[in-house]
Amino acid sequence: MTQFALASALRHARVPRYTSYPPANRFTPAVDGALAHQWISEIPAGAALSLYIHVPFCRRLCWFCACRTQGTKGDAPIDRYLEHLGLEIAQLRARLGEGQKVERLHLGGGTPTILSPDRIGRLSEQLHKAFAIPERAEISVEIDPCDCDDARVEALRDLGMNRVSIGVQDFDPRVQAAIGREQSIAATKALVESVRKRGVRSVNFDLVYGLPHQSEATLLATLETVIGLGPDRLALYGYAHVPQMARRQRIIPEAALPGPEARLALAARAREVLIQAGYVPVGIDHFARPQDALARAAKTGHLRRNFQGYTTDNTEYLIGLGPSAISSLPQGIAQNIAATGLWQARVAAGGPATSRGHCYSATDRLVACVIERLMCQGEVDLAEVSARHDTSLDSLLRRARKILRDMPGIGRLEGATLIASDSATVRLICACFDPGFEFGTDAYSQAS
Repeated sequence: MTQFALASALRHARVPRYTSYPPANRFTPAVDGALAHQWISEIPAGAALSLYIHVPFCRRLCWFCACRTQGTKGDAPIDRYLEHLGLEIAQLRARLGEGQKVERLHLGGGTPTILSPDRIGRLSEQLHKAFAIPERAEISVEIDPCDCDDARVEALRDLGMNRVSIGVQDFDPRVQAAIGREQSIAATKALVESVRKRGVRSVNFDLVYGLPHQSEATLLATLETVIGLGPDRLALYGYAHVPQMARRQRIIPEAALPGPEARLALAARAREVLIQAGYVPVGIDHFARPQDALARAAKTGHLRRNFQGYTTDNTEYLIGLGPSAISSLPQGIAQNIAATGLWQARVAAGGPATSRGHCYSATDRLVACVIERLMCQGEVDLAEVSARHDTSLDSLLRRARKILRDMPGIGRLEGATLIASDSATVRLICACFDPGFEFGTDAYSQAS
């Protein structure tokens, strides 16, 4: 497939990001609180756990964001949230068996640093009282440089924070104005220096291409600044313009958005610059220093993908707390009710706050395995997958050959290994293996 033909295909291809299989818009109410309760009670003693805590609040609502967030100027809603989060933590502790350890903890949002230092301290106390959290645990926090200070960093370090994720998007003032997120280089640099000073071992930056008014020149200027700040990891996401789902995106001028070919060019140029700067490509949209754990996992085939994106986390038990938070367990996926008030009411009534999810079938496990291998490695050994899932290799090969016939140049077969031609084609191949996906829908983001 030529670059032009590929760009043409991607123009109309809106496909899932596959941070889960099936994607969240296919979850159903068939998974309710009773079923989620049962799944949690079946987690064995001594298991390693991952916890995700969703803090839904922001002082400002960025227009480009499609995450589950809500604005607040005052602290009363935050205090009510923390009160109910404490109840949910206690309820989870009561449902778990003995001996589990929290090996991973991630605070996401929203803006976790909207919590004041004393509120962070209160949350820390609740977590350490309820769970065994060893010193070696990875504790990561999403931080907004415009809503964080040294006191908050100190409080988070006392919680155990050893990895941070910093949203940058783009430093160009015109781009920032168009997406409703103004953030200075000085504030970002000050935050990096603050967390490094306090021993945080890993700093991740989130960048976005495909934003309004973004050009190669503005993106390269942002990359130059970011590289100079020395992050250990970078994520380079394609902007997902889905105003039918995220109403605030209607503020963004669509005429200022780069077209499909321009998006491809931006992604390719950024990739080239980051590789030249010494970063190793990881999956379809991440980069890491060669010595970073994410780069090592990609090299050894141990890279995983979950609701936070690419990870080295290999636990089977990811539990989400807070409104809209998602749990991933061996039996399936469970998501909390999204509206904060309804989540609070469900928790106050004794929980769980689960509102929807998905029970895995044998087919789901097979498809999920194929998609995760493709998303993490850019290729999948269909013979290995067929043996692991006791399914026909011939049927998998037939599907692979049909994909290659229908979209020439998208990839190739070497024996029983299907290999994507490049990172821009991976999600398209995944979508072709997904029996629940139909091309032509606007429910997803562009593949490029």
